[in-house]
Amino acid sequence: MHASLALAAEPQTNPSAGAQQITRAGDQASMAGPAEYFTGRTRIDPIWSADKNINASGGLVTFEPGARSAWHTHPAGQRRVVTSGVGLTQEWGKPVQVIRPGDVAWCPPVVKHWHGAAPDAAMTHLAVTGTVDSKNVTWMEKVTDEHYKAR
Repeated sequence: MHASLALAAEPQTNPSAGAQQITRAGDQASMAGPAEYFTGRTRIDPIWSADKNINASGGLVTFEPGARSAWHTHPAGQRRVVTSGVGLTQEWGKPVQVIRPGDVAWCPPVVKHWHGAAPDAAMTHLAVTGTVDSKNVTWMEKVTDEHYKAR
């Protein structure tokens, strides 16, 4: 048996660790992606907020076909795991890349980028976003159709 698997099976005995916390699906309201920061229909389902236990927030973001974020950066970076559909992502000055279910995109801190759905397919990803001084994103200009369609 792999050592880390054996350790994972050991009971936790740290009394100061606290108890598990479960947030039930649907306990947090979904919201539309604000038109100021998104082109097309986007739904954001918050999952957790950054707190004393983990300095990163998590959320599911669903982009309808053709929908995308504006250009933006994250002060502590962001990891995105595509859970369904077909998406696109682009770092400033680099080519657009296609992302599919199971793909994990890491965007380093302060790298200008955008992400969204392909023109003919919706896309959902789990975004885990680091936080610095209670801030996790800096929004910039919208992605033009020319940038979106460039391949």
